[in-house]
Amino acid sequence: MGLSTHVLDTMHGCPAAGMQVELYAMQGDTAALVKRLTLNDDGRSADGPLLRDGELNNGIFRLVFDVAAYFQARGVALPEPNFLNRVTLDFGVADASRHYHVPLLVSPWAYSTYRGS
Repeated sequence: MGLSTHVLDTMHGCPAAGMQVELYAMQGDTAALVKRLTLNDDGRSADGPLLRDGELNNGIFRLVFDVAAYFQARGVALPEPNFLNRVTLDFGVADASRHYHVPLLVSPWAYSTYRGS
């Protein structure tokens, strides 16, 4: 059923519109770029799922969220170096016939994620 993500900016209480995200397929320690995108006004991919039915396979994937650049673009004064620069989430897909939703709740100093529906 595919793979999707959604990012919420918990500092400002809104979707993380404009955040850059990269999706990689992992083979051991090697990461192969699958997709690079900019989140829309709702903090989601404007093109719908990152991977649709039939495109998602069992395996390990990596999502990379460019957190520091997003908050800098919002005018947030960040220390140098930033506490969070890029948030990297490695996750496994054990049953590609099911939908995998990977949300991120993020501020300049903290983040959380979970497997959503």
